[in-house]
Amino acid sequence: MNFNSLISKFKSFVIECKRVFRVTKKPSNLEFKTIVKASGLGIIVIGLIGFMIHMIKQLFF
Repeated sequence: MNFNSLISKFKSFVIECKRVFRVTKKPSNLEFKTIVKASGLGIIVIGLIGFMIHMIKQLFF
């Protein structure tokens, strides 16, 4: 790879980053709370499934 190729890739990366930042927006308070609730519920469900698997393993093996 030559130097010009690296510069070109870096410029392309910077342009792509600018485009992403223009498209994104800060979530509203309601959106944020909904995302936090959904994520928390998902973590709890996955934790409970793991706990149940662990308990079944301890009881039968």
